[in-house]
Amino acid sequence: MTVIQLFKTPESALYQSLPDSTRTWIYQSSRPFSDDEISALKTLLTRFTQSWASHSRQLCAFGDVLFGRFILLMVDEDQAGASGCSIDASVSFLQQLEKRYGVDLFDRLTFAWLEDGAVKTAEQGEFARLYNEGTIGDETIVFDNLVKTKGDFEKAWLKPLGKSWHKRLV
Repeated sequence: MTVIQLFKTPESALYQSLPDSTRTWIYQSSRPFSDDEISALKTLLTRFTQSWASHSRQLCAFGDVLFGRFILLMVDEDQAGASGCSIDASVSFLQQLEKRYGVDLFDRLTFAWLEDGAVKTAEQGEFARLYNEGTIGDETIVFDNLVKTKGDFEKAWLKPLGKSWHKRLV
């Protein structure tokens, strides 16, 4: 099962032109964004990615909001690599978004999965309890926010829990 089967990838020409090796970061929000927030976030992401630079070289970058809950950032490092300073700039940008919207974007121990087409989340202990009770199982589709490239994003961002790193934590 691939991510394309579960949702439509971004339609932008820029996204489509990025190679599979494009570096990818996914940040999960501690709450869903409203439609108005998503619209504003997409504008802010476009501004940020259009000005994002590394050692004075413009990065070929893309950003989007997915499932109303995830912020996607991508950089084509074949054109210019993301340096420590440019990565710091992205973290600073995301921290500004956290303050502006009252969310946490850096919690890696809250897991997300799809249930009846909706994104559900639980912290690690609760996630394990739900698994042990049978509420979620090996076929439950989870979000692997640790994917590193566009190719991995398209093939493995969404996958069955039994085939994800989440499995070892339940």
